[in-house]
Amino acid sequence: MFRVGSKAACMACRNLVATNMGVRFRVPLQKLHPLSRAIHHRYSGNTNPQRAPHRTAARYFTSMSRLPMRQPKPSPGSGGRNYQQHRGFWVARLAARLLKLRYILLGTAVGGGYTAKKTYEEWKDMFPDLSEYNWVIPDFVWELSEQIDLDKIAKALPEMEEIAKLLPDFDKIGENFTFLKSLLSSETTGDPQLKASDTPTTVLQESSDKQYKKSSDKEKVDQLQEELLRTQLKYQRMLERLEKENKELRKVVLQKDDKGIHQRKVKKSLIDLYSEVLDILSDYDSNYNTQDHLPRVVVVGDQSAGKTSVLEMIAQARIFPRGSGEMMTRSPVKVTLSEGPHHVAMFKDSGREFDLNKEEDLAALRHEIELRMRKSVKEGQTVSSETISLSVKGPGIQRMVLVDLPGVISTVTTGMATDTKETIFSISKAYMQNPNAIILCIQDGSVDAERSIVTDLVSQMDPQGKRTIFVLTKVDLAEKNLASPSRIQQIVEGKLFPMKALGYFAVVTGKGSSAESIDSIKDYEEDFFQNSRLLREGMLKAHQATTKNLSLAVSDCFWKMVRESVEQQADVFKASRFNLETEWKNNYPRLRELDRNELYEKAKNEILDEVISLSQVTPQHWESILQKKLWERVSTHVIENIYLPAAQTMDSGTFNTTVDIKLKQWTDKQLPHKALEVAWETLQEEFARFMAEYKGKDQDDIFDKLKEAVKDESIKRHKWNERAMDSLRVIQHNTLEDRSITDKPQWDAAIQFMEETLQSRLKDTESVIRDMVGPDWKERWMNWKNRSPEQHIRNETKNELERLLKLHDEHTAYLANDEVTTVRKNLEARSVEVDPILIKDTWHQLYRRHFLQKALSHCNLCKRGFYYYQRHFVDSELECNDVVLFWRIQRMLGITANTLRQQLTNTEVRRLEKNVKEVLEDIGEDSEKKTQLITGRRVQLAEDLKKVREIQEKLEAFIEALHKEK
Repeated sequence: MFRVGSKAACMACRNLVATNMGVRFRVPLQKLHPLSRAIHHRYSGNTNPQRAPHRTAARYFTSMSRLPMRQPKPSPGSGGRNYQQHRGFWVARLAARLLKLRYILLGTAVGGGYTAKKTYEEWKDMFPDLSEYNWVIPDFVWELSEQIDLDKIAKALPEMEEIAKLLPDFDKIGENFTFLKSLLSSETTGDPQLKASDTPTTVLQESSDKQYKKSSDKEKVDQLQEELLRTQLKYQRMLERLEKENKELRKVVLQKDDKGIHQRKVKKSLIDLYSEVLDILSDYDSNYNTQDHLPRVVVVGDQSAGKTSVLEMIAQARIFPRGSGEMMTRSPVKVTLSEGPHHVAMFKDSGREFDLNKEEDLAALRHEIELRMRKSVKEGQTVSSETISLSVKGPGIQRMVLVDLPGVISTVTTGMATDTKETIFSISKAYMQNPNAIILCIQDGSVDAERSIVTDLVSQMDPQGKRTIFVLTKVDLAEKNLASPSRIQQIVEGKLFPMKALGYFAVVTGKGSSAESIDSIKDYEEDFFQNSRLLREGMLKAHQATTKNLSLAVSDCFWKMVRESVEQQADVFKASRFNLETEWKNNYPRLRELDRNELYEKAKNEILDEVISLSQVTPQHWESILQKKLWERVSTHVIENIYLPAAQTMDSGTFNTTVDIKLKQWTDKQLPHKALEVAWETLQEEFARFMAEYKGKDQDDIFDKLKEAVKDESIKRHKWNERAMDSLRVIQHNTLEDRSITDKPQWDAAIQFMEETLQSRLKDTESVIRDMVGPDWKERWMNWKNRSPEQHIRNETKNELERLLKLHDEHTAYLANDEVTTVRKNLEARSVEVDPILIKDTWHQLYRRHFLQKALSHCNLCKRGFYYYQRHFVDSELECNDVVLFWRIQRMLGITANTLRQQLTNTEVRRLEKNVKEVLEDIGEDSEKKTQLITGRRVQLAEDLKKVREIQEKLEAFIEALHKEK
């Protein structure tokens, strides 16, 4: 068929052996020998070698029967052709057997590899699943793998010989366990002699002789426990060393990433996102009963039970203020723990970082926390519900959010508010009633358990103990002081207190000295539990000891609770957002959703625009208002104290002298003050007027309280320039000294001013007289009014005094005593009893009216007296000194108004604007006052919408990051 030893023959045999072994090897047709391809096409029935399908040679050589069998050796007389044919078949058969042996070996190798793989998988399944701890190494560590020198890391790892030394002697442990089992079984059966069937080896049978008494058996058990404890401690030390090396490596990696090796945008960590949500919720207040049910670890305990010390051990830094027996935690402190390259702390509302590796920064941090606590406590109170938010980062710190609450007290001592105990209870209940909050119940192990208050409170809030972790502190003192250490075992087993818990832990937080460092406390805690009989005698399990195990357990419980509840809380806020948006659309469809801060900014701009509008007031308007208001303020003094006393002297020289003296006194003492008061009041009125005009221009009435408060506070703070008063006094004095009227218009203006003033005073005087005497006959007939007895007496007295004035037209302002007596007797003759004081009062008003009427008549005469005044006709019968006085007053009013207007527009308006800005800045920084001034359902609804949206967005971002971490 084909030449023996050719490639086709080898391939055919190879396929045949592979087929018999159950393994099919497919060889591309193009790689076969040309002769093999020909045979392939021949037996496949394919006449076209180029289109022949690729099949294995085993299809055509299905059995050895198809090969030519070796014939017997030909006789010498047979032909050479038959001999050559038999020789060829013998060689082919030998080659086939050799190839078969080769593939048998190959199959054996394949089977062995499969068995080895299966064994590897079984060993792999024996190791614990560490996929849950993938979060320990972030994604960027893998990106840095090419940059990290793996050889250095490999050298830093312990050698296999060192690890082997730490491994226990399993043969010895097995021997001890077997002995213990045989010992217990012998005691149970009552047979002191162990049977051969109970022990696997002859040595153990001999070791069970009668020479082992109960005392020696007990010593053997103790030795076994001590050996197990030592082995466990070896493992723990090895684990701590590896963790320390891992921490250093992770710190290096975080530092490299912090320096921007990847040049990527820094994203907030998962715990920071969650902490931001809690910070917003702490300030959130909704009328829709949307409660904050997000998980956090609530640290509660009796006062001085060691709450703060436990938290410091978890945070790995002594960050809280300390005191001996006094209350130090006066308000809740929210501490967000997360991992970072540097051990630092930072407040939520501050950019300063405190380096926790430096003692001076630690002291500054403790001082700052104490100041914030005392600042949050209101006057007359001892504790506060205001939360202080703090974040702590560092290598190896477990991620979680803890809230340290004030310690529960049983008695209110001197210096505390009377409601301190109830306030602490209410704050603790408010945090613990959250169904997703993890309660970290701290109990002082050095005092009697019966004195505990917090355990009853915790059992009320979490009766089933589904979210409570119990921590027994100061175990070293408890072991030393308690007569029965088994009492500690009852506590950590949950058999002593009525409360239930998820887990029980025992910790030691130092020797009680505030100078101890965290590392020394850790060493002391480790040494204590290593030598403690609590572990040695099995009263306390190893996983229940040390703050490190506590921290790991609390962190696991925290994140488990977060994963179980965070999506449900996100749905609650989503529903709340829908309700708020629906209410807004129904009640305020055409208004934008502006929260309190945005509304304040809008109101602030409006107020500043109104202040700027003061600079647009015209000078004529300022001077007109100022002159009018100033005259209203000083007119009474000018008429009553200057003009009337001088005019009633009936002498020109005395008139001028009296006027000059009184004007000088008035200018030195009262006039400048009055002028500045008028200017300041005018500025206030104009400011209020512009605000009122803006209010009428479709302004939002929600700003009314704010604008009124800003106006009042700005005016209260404004102080007029003191130097302006001195300059104004000089100007007014010089103006009043001038008596020269230069032209006729000024003279006419003075007469008009005098005439208007006198007519106004005459009108006021007649009104007073009318009130004194009652209605006249016309009013009595028309309005059916009658005079009172006093008015009747006043009227009779008025009539008698008017007759006296008619007789003496030039009568002086004062009524003599004999004239008073005459008037009284005349009235008594008409059966009118009158008091002399009443006569004088009536005379004052009547003479005033008489004098003003004469002054108006004289004013009309002086309208043509400017000619005599200009030529200084002293002997002229027409003297118009009163006109000159009113001109001097009028000119003083005009110049004073002009001076005040310049000071207002150039200085005071700008100072008022500055005061307004300062007031607005102060209100903007005072959130409580801002809340009082900008109120209403619309404002509160916008505030709730903003908060709910912000919470929902941050929750969704947190949930997305949480799913990525999974």
